[in-house]
Parts: sequence; C-alpha cells; structure tokens
Amino acid sequence: MTDFRDLHVPGNPLVLVNVWDAGGARIVENAGAAAIATTSAGVAWGLGYPDGDAVDLDDAVALVERIARVVSVPITADIEKGYGDVAGTVRRIRAAGAVGVNIEDGATAQPGRVAEARAAGPDLFINARIDTFLAGAGGLDETLERAAAYLAAGADGIFVPGVTDPATVAALVERIAAPVNVMAGPGAPTIPELAKLGVARISLGAAVAEAAYGLVRRAAETALGAGGYGELAGADGYGELNALFTRGASGRG
Repeated sequence: MTDFRDLHVPGNPLVLVNVWDAGGARIVENAGAAAIATTSAGVAWGLGYPDGDAVDLDDAVALVERIARVVSVPITADIEKGYGDVAGTVRRIRAAGAVGVNIEDGATAQPGRVAEARAAGPDLFINARIDTFLAGAGGLDETLERAAAYLAAGADGIFVPGVTDPATVAALVERIAAPVNVMAGPGAPTIPELAKLGVARISLGAAVAEAAYGLVRRAAETALGAGGYGELAGADGYGELNALFTRGASGRG
C-alpha cells in the first residue's frame, strides 16, 4: 500500500471525497481515489446523531472496520475531538484499519489532544484541524500560533477549514511548516487553483453527505407530494452497483 504520508504533496494535493459508509468508500475508491477519508458529520447523520461528538465510539470504530473490509487504499478517520478518551479512541481506530486521523480543536487551542493522539498512535498521520476561521475564533495570526503548537505536539499536517480566499490560503501554505489541508466545495477555488497555491490536501468534508441527503429529501418530497420520480433520474444502475460491491467485498483480505 502507498505510504499515506507520501500522498501529501504541495502542489499535487491529495483529494479526499469524504464518505460515511462502506458503500460510499468503495464507490470513491473505484473512481480513482488514492485514499479514503470519513466525514464526522456524515457518519453522525448516517447513524441518526447530530454532528459534534455525539456518535458512540463503538459505532465509529465499526465503521472504519467496514470500510477497511472493502477498500485497499489508506483510510483516514475523522475522530472529531477524540470522543472523550483521545488515546483510547486513537488506539481503537488504528486497530480498526485507519492509518490517519483528523482531530479538531474548537474555540481554543488544544495541543494536549494532539500530544495524546501522537503518544497513542506513533505511526499515524495526525491531521490537526484548526477551527479559527470555521468558528470565527481567530484570524491568520491565531491560526499560525495554533499550527506551530500542534506541530510541536506531534501533528503531521494542519487542516484549516473555512478558508478559501486565495491570499489567505497562500499565506497558510507559506508560513506553516507542514502539509496544509483546506476544505473545498461549491464557491471555493477549483482543485487545480488550490494546487497552484501549494495546498497538499483537499477535503470535501460534509458537502457530499449534504448533497446526498438533499437528494433523499427531494426524492421523498416529490414522491409523497406530486407523486413523481424525477429526482431519481441519473442514478447508478442496480447491476452496476451490485457488481462493484461484489468485486470489493473482500477488500484488503
């Protein structure tokens, strides 16, 4: 298997189409993805929970195990704030088959979480998420301070969601001594444009789950309202999907 660290190349970024179930992981791998990443929001919604550390850890671990069964590329798991016991969570997620984790901070810096994750998973790629821009908890200077603290605590990469302004992205890339991960989607610069800025990792985050659940809602409203099926046009066929999952059923074996 390709070393997950080697996939983080400034200017030739790792593109992660975040998933929340084994079926989605198999589809994304089949589309050519070099790695699979989970989305905490999608995972939570798929289990009937709100996003925000509400998922039962057993469920989160089981999901990684299911994904590992059907894909052969590296897996990185979004563990939110660590589900309480960061070290215990990291050990279980690693044993389930992940080679990387995302761990977030929130309104304040949390280098202790990164240090706990590093101690529990010395071989893991730890992507430290900084919520300064996403939560309105600080600007560029605060972000850079947190990034330096997280790298000192053992992080391998820095994830700054909520930033798509090219000048700010370029400043982050220039001033953070590690692979920089941004979250992209509608309205953001294209992947080639972000690559030119030196970004090493691009995540779609919860956007794919939002789009999928939006389709479910529209299909339900149409069927239960006017009685039509228009929202189902363009779906993959039963045979195509069943064949894909049959080929991917053994995963890493």
